[in-house]
Amino acid sequence: MNFTTKVPIAKYQNPIDYNSKIISIGSCFAENMGEKFEYFKFQNSVNPFGIIFNPISIENLINRAVNKIEFTENDIFFHNDLWHCYEVHSLLSDTSSELIVQNLNRVLHLFRTQIIEASHFIITYGTSWVYRHKASNKIVANCHKVPQNQFDKEILSVEIIEKSIENSINLIQSINPNCNFIFTISPVRHIKDGFVENQRSKAHLITALQSAICNLQSTIYFPSYEIMMDELRDYRFYADDMLHPSQSAIDYIWIKFFENYVSESEFGLMNQVCEIQRALKHRPFNPNSESHQKFLANLEAKIEQLQQKLPFIHFS
Repeated sequence: MNFTTKVPIAKYQNPIDYNSKIISIGSCFAENMGEKFEYFKFQNSVNPFGIIFNPISIENLINRAVNKIEFTENDIFFHNDLWHCYEVHSLLSDTSSELIVQNLNRVLHLFRTQIIEASHFIITYGTSWVYRHKASNKIVANCHKVPQNQFDKEILSVEIIEKSIENSINLIQSINPNCNFIFTISPVRHIKDGFVENQRSKAHLITALQSAICNLQSTIYFPSYEIMMDELRDYRFYADDMLHPSQSAIDYIWIKFFENYVSESEFGLMNQVCEIQRALKHRPFNPNSESHQKFLANLEAKIEQLQQKLPFIHFS
């Protein structure tokens, strides 16, 4: 008997391999998938500007990188003892106005290089709801705990989202015409917006995304949201907050992804990496024992053998 509805996923025609250079950007679910790529030691960059939820803010950062629009002191502000930038996550906030601008531009230049070199760009959209800063009339990526009365909350229309997606693709292709795009919708439930409002938000994203990429050969849609809603339709697949996917759900969605989007020729190497990762977590009863020294020597030999095939791989 089958107790779940399976979401069909076609094999990706431009699969990821260990020579691929991947950029993952977007919501916290992008971080979840990025951690998997990191675990298996793919060449992957995740959210250089921190978690970004909405399409406009993602487009703005891509536009800055592609067109070399550096950050200045006009792009930062002081609040709660820190300097912040409305375009990025608080992860990049700093106590020094000079240092935050320097760091933002350092990340921006690195991001541009990564875009030029990327073989695959994975974008995860989280919400259609945005906050517009009243004073500047600009949509922000993060409010940085600035009082709510300084923003207007609004939902992006399907048309605006679709145009933003098209702009993001065109910008990236202007400096990297061979890049492949994988889009997905975050399965995280934004219930703070309201139950109906969350569904409306996801519907806008899905409708706009399907319309924007339906005729583009370089783009594909990975149904992470649909897998969560249909295959994993049970609260046991949510974390304690009942909003984010649990670790088992993240693992399940990752398996669906790599089975269909990663080249099967790399599965053997992935298994080797996994064995090494597990071995590195081993904690011996007696670190000085002869058996443990042999274990370490064997592990080091496996790492060296793997690095001969993939020199960019490093284990901590």
